[in-house]
Amino acid sequence: MSTETATAVKAATTEGDLVVPAVRLAVDTLVPHVNRAMNALDAAARDISLEVPLLELVRARASQLNGCAYCVDTHSKDAREGGESERRLYALPVWRETPFFTARERAALELTEAVTRLADGQVGDEVFARAAARFSDQELAELIWAITVINAWNRLGATARPWPLS
Repeated sequence: MSTETATAVKAATTEGDLVVPAVRLAVDTLVPHVNRAMNALDAAARDISLEVPLLELVRARASQLNGCAYCVDTHSKDAREGGESERRLYALPVWRETPFFTARERAALELTEAVTRLADGQVGDEVFARAAARFSDQELAELIWAITVINAWNRLGATARPWPLS
């Protein structure tokens, strides 16, 4: 491990009763040209026709599955600021068991989980067909891009923890 990396892997600090995890590796500042490209991809994936509340649910759910604390916090806050109810956000991990989500949202969440969990197997034809029944081809393509981009961010966040929670 390099000296820089060893320095970056610090113990968590405490602030009062709170434990504040340290930044592991500032991948965004260490490789800024890739970070700029990732930000451009993110901006492109946000410049789409899908409704923002749906996208925030998708981003929050993928982030939960990937264990990215920063992204869970960010997208839960963004969803609340966009008018999402706390009840639906609390129920997001168990969306299948609740009556709080529309058929369109359920299709998007199901696809999100399938794409996020590719290690468990490919996205099944049934899952894809349920999403295709609720989204136009254009919307479905946009949704797949949005899921892909949040998964990339999650992998950065869960691996390097480059952004402190505040």
